[in-house]
Amino acid sequence: MIKLAIVQEPPVFLDREKTIERAVQLVQDAANQGARLIVFSEAFIPGYPAWIWRLKPGGDWGLSEQLHGRLLDNAVQLGSDQLRPLLEVAREMQVTIVCGIDERDEDTSRATLYNSVITISPQGTVQNCHRKLMPTNPERMVWGFGDASGMKVIDTPVGRVGALVCWENYMPLARYAMFAQGIDIYIAPTYDSGDRWIRTLQHIAREGGCWVLGAGNVLRTSDLPADFPEADRLYPDKEEWINSGDSIVISPAGEIVAGPLRKETGLLLADIEVSDVNAARRSLDIVGHYARPDIFSLQVNTRQQRPVSFNE
Repeated sequence: MIKLAIVQEPPVFLDREKTIERAVQLVQDAANQGARLIVFSEAFIPGYPAWIWRLKPGGDWGLSEQLHGRLLDNAVQLGSDQLRPLLEVAREMQVTIVCGIDERDEDTSRATLYNSVITISPQGTVQNCHRKLMPTNPERMVWGFGDASGMKVIDTPVGRVGALVCWENYMPLARYAMFAQGIDIYIAPTYDSGDRWIRTLQHIAREGGCWVLGAGNVLRTSDLPADFPEADRLYPDKEEWINSGDSIVISPAGEIVAGPLRKETGLLLADIEVSDVNAARRSLDIVGHYARPDIFSLQVNTRQQRPVSFNE
């Protein structure tokens, strides 16, 4: 039996350093309550660019440029020392952390952002970074397309852990690729919420015979910084829940065991038995005894995609 925690708290919006400070405190709080796996939402550091859903197409270009610039300046560069406090607290508390970030590319273009999710080991190392394959609708004005080089299931002290971000979870072949790697704990950091989303996660749990953790993004108008441009126009309701969260824990049988945490902030804690995946797959293992490789097959290109190759 292991205890896990889903963090449903807002970031210090568009402030990387202060959001990381908040994340460190939240990890300590969760670990002190016994959590060995701690999960944050989509683009937690330094925040999901929620404004994209309210800008006028072609009419808010200047505002879009201004907000994108702030996001770019506060995004995470994995090759830097920016995440050191989060890595150190993982090592100090001996926990596995899964966290969504706005990642700034440092290999080929320092101006491109990715919607990424990282897995941090109890040794304080970044075990994996997965970049969201397909940004959704206006997200394509913010993030580049990821690839499958980080679409991995990772061995951790709490089981085999993997993550797909938000609407990637509607991609059946992406899900199948995760199931085929023997996933125990399937993590879905997301900006989506509501009953339809919850039903989707229940289906995924039953389909894959795995634990599913929906890590919901929560944000209120009051969480926006005081200098957020044109907040009165974009978010006139000062009491609005811009996103309601709906973090949830679902068993391999598709049953809700914790949550949803709706229009609330806090830690969603749950005790899970990882070996329950074996019982679920005894009757339905879609990449095992219930597969038909003689009829259907899937090929996954896991090579890192680069626009330029230099031959020495």
